[in-house]
Amino acid sequence: MDNKPILVVMLTCDDETVSNAYEVFDKCKDSKAEYWGFKEKPLPLNEMKKLYAYMKSCGKKTVLEVVAYTEKECLEGTKMAIECGVDMLMGTVFFDSVNELCKKHGLKYCPFVGELKERPTVMGGSVEKMIQDAREYLAKGAYGIDLLGYRYTGNAYKLIDKFVASVNAPVCVAGSINSFDRLDEIKKINPASFTIGSAFFNNCFGGDFSRQIDKVCEYMEQ
Repeated sequence: MDNKPILVVMLTCDDETVSNAYEVFDKCKDSKAEYWGFKEKPLPLNEMKKLYAYMKSCGKKTVLEVVAYTEKECLEGTKMAIECGVDMLMGTVFFDSVNELCKKHGLKYCPFVGELKERPTVMGGSVEKMIQDAREYLAKGAYGIDLLGYRYTGNAYKLIDKFVASVNAPVCVAGSINSFDRLDEIKKINPASFTIGSAFFNNCFGGDFSRQIDKVCEYMEQ
């Protein structure tokens, strides 16, 4: 793959959307990032729709990441994504019902893999099982995979490296990318994309929010 990993800016901290997400985006809308998103809570749906509409009016690609593990919650999050008109649904445990709803509405679906618990999510499970599950989901029509690589309880680098090499579809490495060392690992492994949320709010890359976004984009282009 010649393409370089794409940054997806998440207006989230500790797996929840920040209350001032609209204001943060407004200040950073002219940054280098094309892909933007946030989580399914705690913003009210009308505020989510307003922010996604603004993002789209600025020419951005939009993502909703749903941190949910039951079928009922995953379906609720999927319906939110459809109502908000996002380009991509990330997250949820894979359910056929969710997958069919995404296909019906032309929504790109990138489910989680692994054994998941808590929020912020912790991921366990064997790498082989994750790869096997990913291939099954993709065969059923999923667009790609949301891999919580740095939330893994085992060796995160080995997991991400083997998973990306073994799964022939877009993989987004999501969560806990909070240093230039981890960006170096992402550059080396070369997944389709990666998310950063909390690390920007925690100023892990130095500078205001917009400057951090540009620094990461420029770093990945080197």
